[in-house]
Amino acid sequence: MTTPFEEHPIAPKKSARFGGLRTSFLTGLVVIAPVGLTIWLMWTLIGWVDGFVLPLIPDRYQPEQYIGINLRGLGVVIFLIFTVLVGWVAKGLIGRSLIRFAESLVNRMPVVRSIYSGVKQMAETVFAQTESSFEKACLIQYPRKDIWAIGFISTEAKGEVNAKAQTGSDLLSVFVPTTPNPTSGFLLFFPREDVIELDMSIEDAAKLVISAGLVYPGEKTPEELRKKNR
Repeated sequence: MTTPFEEHPIAPKKSARFGGLRTSFLTGLVVIAPVGLTIWLMWTLIGWVDGFVLPLIPDRYQPEQYIGINLRGLGVVIFLIFTVLVGWVAKGLIGRSLIRFAESLVNRMPVVRSIYSGVKQMAETVFAQTESSFEKACLIQYPRKDIWAIGFISTEAKGEVNAKAQTGSDLLSVFVPTTPNPTSGFLLFFPREDVIELDMSIEDAAKLVISAGLVYPGEKTPEELRKKNR
């Protein structure tokens, strides 16, 4: 039985030492996780290429037969050299003729033709060295008025799309990416007056999309703010 004059025991405060350890641990994770994940992905990718390329080489030509050990990454080196040689040959007259002949054979195969054309189109889109790219980042109202989204202006709409659209001005082709994967999205056509161009670069706009609005271009880091205040 207690009385009103008895003092209740005060719960002991948690040591601040454990809070400091927790903060240090989380800070360490922030530093280690990106580096470790990058190294793991690169190591896995190199191993995957080695596992694909090296079995195609006859045993007597395997690098392991000459150096005595299986060095990770030799398959990548062989793949790069082979790819450069194929590209060099393909740019020549004989190489172009061989490619046209091989494609003519592939076009006669119903199923293979569809697979080859799709893979070729994707490869040309991703790897081809062309000058076509997004022009500028922009703001558009999507999916309805007063809701704003980041977009990338690709080109002016041409041909039938621009001719048959019932607008008072020319249309712009705008790619609206999704978060956090900016490689997927929607191709939309907007009247020029409805597109607000941004001063930020394409890279900064992509960072803003990938980070879901957590990383803004021109945002100062804590270290930069401390230096500025000194």
